[in-house]
Amino acid sequence: IFAYLTLRDIVICGQVCHSWVLMTQGSSLWNSIDFSAVKNIITDKCIVSTLQRWRLNVLRLNFRGCVLRLKTLRSVSLCRNLQELNVSDCPTLTDESMRYISEGCPGVLYLNLSNTTITNRTMRILPRYFQNLQNLSLAYCRKFTDKGLQYLNLGNGCHKLIYLDLSGCTQISVQGFRNIANSCTGIMHLTINDMPTLTDNCVKALVEKCSRITSIVFIGAPHISDGAFKALSTCNLRKIRFEGNKRITDACFKFIDKNYPNINHIYMADCKRITDGSLKSLSPLKQLTVLNLANCIRIGDMGLRQFLDGPVSTRIRELNLSNCIHLSDISIVKLSERCPNLNYLSLRNCEYLTDLGIEYIVNIFSLLSVDLSGTHISNEGLMILSRHKKLKELSLSECYKITDVGIQAFCKGSLILEHLDVSYCPQLTDEIIKALAIYCIHLTSLSIAGCPKITDSAMEMLSAKCHYLHILDISGCILLTDQMLEDLQRGCRQLRILKMQYCRCISKEAAKRMSSIVQQQEYNPNDPPLWFGYDYEGKPLKRQHEITPLKGDEEVIVTESTHSREEEEV
Repeated sequence: IFAYLTLRDIVICGQVCHSWVLMTQGSSLWNSIDFSAVKNIITDKCIVSTLQRWRLNVLRLNFRGCVLRLKTLRSVSLCRNLQELNVSDCPTLTDESMRYISEGCPGVLYLNLSNTTITNRTMRILPRYFQNLQNLSLAYCRKFTDKGLQYLNLGNGCHKLIYLDLSGCTQISVQGFRNIANSCTGIMHLTINDMPTLTDNCVKALVEKCSRITSIVFIGAPHISDGAFKALSTCNLRKIRFEGNKRITDACFKFIDKNYPNINHIYMADCKRITDGSLKSLSPLKQLTVLNLANCIRIGDMGLRQFLDGPVSTRIRELNLSNCIHLSDISIVKLSERCPNLNYLSLRNCEYLTDLGIEYIVNIFSLLSVDLSGTHISNEGLMILSRHKKLKELSLSECYKITDVGIQAFCKGSLILEHLDVSYCPQLTDEIIKALAIYCIHLTSLSIAGCPKITDSAMEMLSAKCHYLHILDISGCILLTDQMLEDLQRGCRQLRILKMQYCRCISKEAAKRMSSIVQQQEYNPNDPPLWFGYDYEGKPLKRQHEITPLKGDEEVIVTESTHSREEEEV
C-alpha cells in the first residue's frame, strides 16, 4: 500500500506510530522520489538529508519546477545508481550544477532538461558522462546552439540515444539537425513541437543518417510539407503526429501507403488540405489502430467508406473525426458493419448525425468511449444508446436537444459509466445529478460546466454516493455554495482536480481551504462571461448587450496543491 503513496503521504504515515515508521523506511519505497509534488513546502535541507540517507536506493528523481540552491542540486551526485532525472522548469539549474550531477551519476538513462537555461557547456558534458543516455529532452532550451549539438559526438558520444525532444528550440538550423544526425544515429522517437522554423530541409538533413526513426511528432510546425514525408521514406515509421498544418496534402498519404506498411498511429488533426483521397490511400494499412483526423473539414462519407472497405477496418481501435462536418449517419452504418474492435469514437460537432445513426453506434459492441458533443442527439437517441451497456465514457457537451429525461434513461442502463461530460447544456437540472448518484456510482470524471440550474442539494447526493470521483468541473454553476465544497470533502475523498470558475456563491476562503485538499484547482468568483449564454442569475441571454457583468476584470486563480500530482506523460 505504501508503494502507491506520494512523498508527502509517506512522511505523514511515518508519524502515526513506531511500527508505521519502520514500514515507511523500506528501501523500495525510496527508489522513486517526486519532489515536484511538494516543491512549495519542502526545504533544501530536507531534500539534501533525504538524498544522503537513500543515495544508494534512489533510481528516479523528479525536481520539475523546483527552485533549488546549487548545494542542493550537487547532492544529486550522491545518488550513484540514479537512472532517471527530471530537472525541467528548474530556474536555478546551471551548467555548473549539471557538471556536479553528471560526474556522480554515470548511469542515467532518462534526462529531462526542458525549459532550463543550460548552454553548450552542458551539451559538452552529456557525451562525456552520460554515455548510456537513451532519453533526452531539451525542449524549450534556447541557449545552446548548433555547435552544442555537434558536441554530442565527442568521445564515446550519445550513440545510445533513442528518444529526443527538441520542441521550441527555434535556434536550431539545418546544420544543427545535420549535427544531430552525425552524433545520434540510433534515434527512434523524435518530438519537435512549437517549431515554426522547422522545414523540410531540416528533416532531410536529419534522416540522412537517422534511418531508425519510427515515431515523429511535429505539432506546431507549419512549414513542413509533403517533401518531409518523401525524405522520411527511408525510415520505418509507425507513428505520425501532426497538427495545424496547411501544406500537407493527400500526396503525403500516398507516401505513407507505399513506405510505411507497419504504421499503427496517424494523428493529422487540423490539416485543412486533406480530403477523401487521403482516406482511400490509408485503407490498405493492416496495422493501423489509431487514426485522428479531427478538424479535417474536407473529409466526408465517401472517403470514410473507402477507408473502411479496406483491411484497416478490422484493426482500428481509436477513430477521431471531430469537426468533420460532412459526415452523416451513412458513415455510422459503415462503422458498425466494419469495425469490430473500435473502442474510442469521436464524432464531436458532426451536425448531420441524427438519432438514426445512434442506433448503429449501439451495434459497435466493442465501443467503450464515444463523444457526441455538438450533435443533434435527442432524448430518444440517449434512450437508444442506453442499450449499449458497455460504455464507460460519454461526452454530450453543447447538446441542446437532450433533457433530464434522456440522461436519466441513459444512466439507468449504464451502470459502469466512469466519465460524463454534459457541459454547456443549460437546460439540465438536479435530476441528472440524482440519476448519476443512484445508477453510476463508479463515476470518476464529471463535467457540468455551464449548467446553471445545479444546486447544492444534488451535489450533496453525488458526494454521498460517488466516492471514486477524481475530476470535477462545475464552472459556471452559479447556485453552488461553500456547502457543496464541504460535502465534497466528506464524500469524494479521491477528488484530485476541481474546476470552479465563475462560481459567484463560492467564497475565496472556502476555495482556499479546498485547494489544500485537491491536487489542482481552478477558481474564479466572477460572473459568467457572455459566451456561457446566461447571466449571473442563470437567465438566458438573447443578445450580448442585454447584460453587463457586475464585477470587474476576470481573474482565474489556479492552485496547485501540495498533495501528489496526477500522473504525467513522459
